[in-house]
Amino acid sequence: MTLYSPRTRRRRLGVATAAVGLLAALLAAGPVSATPDPGDKSSAPKSVSKSTEAEVEKAISAGDIPGQDEIVHSDNIQHVTNIPKEALPGTNSDLAFQGKYAFAGNYDGFRVFDISNPKAPKTVAQVLCPGSQNDVSVSGNLLFLSTDSSRSDDSCASTTQPATEKSSWEGMKVFDISDKANPKYVSAVETACGSHTHTLVPEKKNVYVYVSSYSPSATFPDCQPPHDGISVIKVPRKAPQKAAVVNFPVLFPGEGADGGGNPGAPTNPGVSKTTGCHDITVLPSKDLAAGACMGDGILFSIADPENPKVIDQVQDNVNFAFWHSATFNQKANKVVFTDELGGGGAATCNEAIGPDRGADGIYDITGKGDKRKLVFKSYFKIPRHQADTENCVAHNGSLIPVKGKDLMVQAWYQGGVSVWDFTNSAKPKEIGYFERGPLTTDTMTTGGSWSAYYYNGYIYSNDIAKGFDVLKVDDARTDPAKKIRLGELNVQTQPDYFG
Repeated sequence: MTLYSPRTRRRRLGVATAAVGLLAALLAAGPVSATPDPGDKSSAPKSVSKSTEAEVEKAISAGDIPGQDEIVHSDNIQHVTNIPKEALPGTNSDLAFQGKYAFAGNYDGFRVFDISNPKAPKTVAQVLCPGSQNDVSVSGNLLFLSTDSSRSDDSCASTTQPATEKSSWEGMKVFDISDKANPKYVSAVETACGSHTHTLVPEKKNVYVYVSSYSPSATFPDCQPPHDGISVIKVPRKAPQKAAVVNFPVLFPGEGADGGGNPGAPTNPGVSKTTGCHDITVLPSKDLAAGACMGDGILFSIADPENPKVIDQVQDNVNFAFWHSATFNQKANKVVFTDELGGGGAATCNEAIGPDRGADGIYDITGKGDKRKLVFKSYFKIPRHQADTENCVAHNGSLIPVKGKDLMVQAWYQGGVSVWDFTNSAKPKEIGYFERGPLTTDTMTTGGSWSAYYYNGYIYSNDIAKGFDVLKVDDARTDPAKKIRLGELNVQTQPDYFG
């Protein structure tokens, strides 16, 4: 496997006619086109036109994109190792860290790695517990797992079952990980519309869990419209079996079944209607949270974790299709929101889509207290076009902790992993990258980096298809981060790196 290709990737890439059609479809379509993330099972490959296939092959031959499965990266990024999938063949999803361990979500369960030697991670446990997304977080001896697919029951032996059946279950599962080699399933909490993602607000005696979910239907007994809020679960650390929903704060108050969020199409064509949140990031040291909520971005106070309070609400009905995730900078005077145009299953990193859609939106936070406002500054998108058979769009990332700088590593599905600088909110720039060439040249096949996070000197990436990657960045701009050591990291619960 090639670790470094010396050829220079060209910025511009010839675009197939199919990509132009895709752009038109994404701009005109309603919420269905922006349904985020793959479903309960990995997305089946979709054939592309002969002209698109020819265009991809031509781009590879010309050096515009890497060859199929070829690895390329900037000089300041090293590919340390890759650990392929083993017992869990499903879609790899999110990551969490604790001490010398990494916890990797997968639609079939989760995997525990010993990363004490990042050059040679060792599998400690593989837990079979099917159900998308299997978004994973850890706090102390507890591990939390999101289930966002309708199941026959709350066990790890459940099977798929229609959401129209009242007996179906989806929500949060809790495991005891005091023995990392033998995680034990201890409790489950059903939540309205399941748990697409979740965010921990840890306290000494309890862990609060903010559950993000969406897409209600009048035909779903446990997921009724308008569903314009989030579930708040309280988990006693010493009695996790008593975990329960303690509140459902309405974040988008409004009249009728549509609530008060973004109405989506036809009012705002190509924008998702807001029926809940996709992801929430909290900054406990500042009592702040940022919500990426389909058609809206929100800033809210978590001074009272059971009763979060919205401070500001913004929309971008020109370039954002689906508000997917959020990241604060360390000073809490900026938020990076991501737009998951095409739901992570489309080729949106090409010339036809352009630099402002399927990108990051950088917002400054101005004012004080409850009068704080989100003020848009600029967009950031990776500066390398991808093939029209590569799903590529802004996805999960984390800060790289350097004082006085706003640096971030971010996953872009088959666009790979990008390291970038948004210290100047108006002029973000990429400073490093890692990527593979397309999985296929004749089909649209879902793959690439789902999450890429910086933890204790290394970047860890969970690749949907290829497994667990370890990267290292050596650059004067990021090197100070190597001195920062954390005992635990859930990226959606941002630490105070310098406190």
